[in-house]
Amino acid sequence: MPRVIVTRPAREAAHWVQLLGARGVHAVALPLIAIGPCRDAAAEQALTQAHARLAQYRALMFVSGNAVFHFFEPNKALALDEQSLAAIKTRAWAPGPGTARALEQAGVPPGCIDGPAADAPQFDSEALWQQVSAQIRPGDRVLIVRGRSNGVHESAQGSGRDWLARQIEAAGGTVEFVVAYQRGAPHFSAREVALAQQAACDGSIWLLSSSEAVAHLAEALPGQHWGAAHALATHPRIAEAARAAGFGTVRECRPALEDVVASIESAA
Repeated sequence: MPRVIVTRPAREAAHWVQLLGARGVHAVALPLIAIGPCRDAAAEQALTQAHARLAQYRALMFVSGNAVFHFFEPNKALALDEQSLAAIKTRAWAPGPGTARALEQAGVPPGCIDGPAADAPQFDSEALWQQVSAQIRPGDRVLIVRGRSNGVHESAQGSGRDWLARQIEAAGGTVEFVVAYQRGAPHFSAREVALAQQAACDGSIWLLSSSEAVAHLAEALPGQHWGAAHALATHPRIAEAARAAGFGTVRECRPALEDVVASIESAA
């Protein structure tokens, strides 16, 4: 079975390496997105204000597990137990199981979390909306907790969250965004550069879960030829980015663990 290069941010990558290892897959982490707290004073103030007015929101939508971690981390006293959430009629929205798991780890009961169906074709904003659209009534407010990349908000770049915001607004709701963390390009060590160069041509499978990660890889190894590289993309938009970057073989699969493992095994 080929080696798998897990490119998610460090915390998520470590989790996936463990999951894949338990299934007999040799996986190594090579995070292509660096995650850290947002140090912008205005963003920090907005986050503090969002904490103070949770009762005003019909739902809190977290774009990722990192959004969950960095939303709760600055205020460890913030408690969202089932009783308090029910009292303020606020739901926690997760676009995929990884985000839902992070919410549970932060203390949010499963009964207060909404996400795509387990058999959804994708775990993204579109699949999430199919599950939560009936919750929104005119006048409802939704807070979307996201990250920021290179000083630019995701909504300025275009993302599934923009699409979700438009659906909420079309249903009569209003949307606010708050930045909880900062994304950036990784700083590869010499060992990581060597690993990436080797994995570009030795039959390893690059597990890609972000178009931004693909761009960071190209920036980190300028001039690298990817024609012999194999990629497994967990969304059509990511597959498109991998092909544009020059990956010779690009396959698509659902982002669920079972589907990823099945795709890896079929490539063996």
